[in-house]
Amino acid sequence: MGQKVNANGLRIGINRKWEANWFASKKDYAKFLGEDIAIRQYLEPQLKEAVVSHIDIARKKDDKGANVIIDAYVARPGVVLGQDNTKINAIRAGLKHVVKTGTPTINIVEVKNPDLDAVLIAKWIASEIENRQSFRSTQKKAIQRMKKAGAVGCRTQCQGRLGGAEIARREGYKVGVVPLETLRADIDFSAVTANTAYGDIGVKVWICKSTNKLAVKEAEKKEGGQEHAAAKAR
Repeated sequence: MGQKVNANGLRIGINRKWEANWFASKKDYAKFLGEDIAIRQYLEPQLKEAVVSHIDIARKKDDKGANVIIDAYVARPGVVLGQDNTKINAIRAGLKHVVKTGTPTINIVEVKNPDLDAVLIAKWIASEIENRQSFRSTQKKAIQRMKKAGAVGCRTQCQGRLGGAEIARREGYKVGVVPLETLRADIDFSAVTANTAYGDIGVKVWICKSTNKLAVKEAEKKEGGQEHAAAKAR
C-alpha cells in the first residue's frame, strides 16, 4: 500500500499536519477550497525565485472579522523581502484581489534545512535536468546532499525520455532505509515535472528523516525536561 499512495497523504493525522487549517460548513466548503487553490496558483509563480517548499493556509475569526493567514515556506526569503520590501508589498496587494472571504496576511518563513525538504530537492533536480545536466550525476549529488544533511534514507527517481532517448524509461537511486509502509516513519515525498526540449520528465524524491518520529519527539521532550530540572537545581 505504501508504494502506491502518496507518502505525505498517508501520514496525515499520524505524524504530519494538513496544509489547510480551517473548518467550514457545507455552504462555505467549496468556496474556501477554491480560494485556497487560487491563492497557491497566484503565489507559486510570484515566489518562484525564492523556491517555494509549501504554503500553509489558516482561517480564523475574531471581533474584526475573518482572517486568512498564509505561511509561505521558501528556501530564499531574502529574494522576496529584499531591502525595501517592494516585492512583498506587491504580493500583498495582489492577494487582496484573490482573497474574498477575509483579510489576507502573508508570512514568509525560511526553510531551516533545504537539503531535508523533498520539494526543494525535487525542484533542484528538475532545474538541473532542464539545464541539460546529466540526470544520473544530478540524482547522485542530490542523495549526497540529503545524507550529509542527516537523512536516515533517501530515494530519487526520474522517468521519461532520459537524456533525449527515443524510448522512455525509469531510473533511480536509493541509499539507506525508506520504509514507505511504516506509518510512524517520518517520510517526506515530492513529485515535480521537468520541462525539457524532448518532453516532460517526472522527478520523484523520498526522504526518510526518522524511522520513528514519535519516539524522537518523546526523547526530545525528556531531554528538555532534564535540562530544565538541572537549570532549576542550579
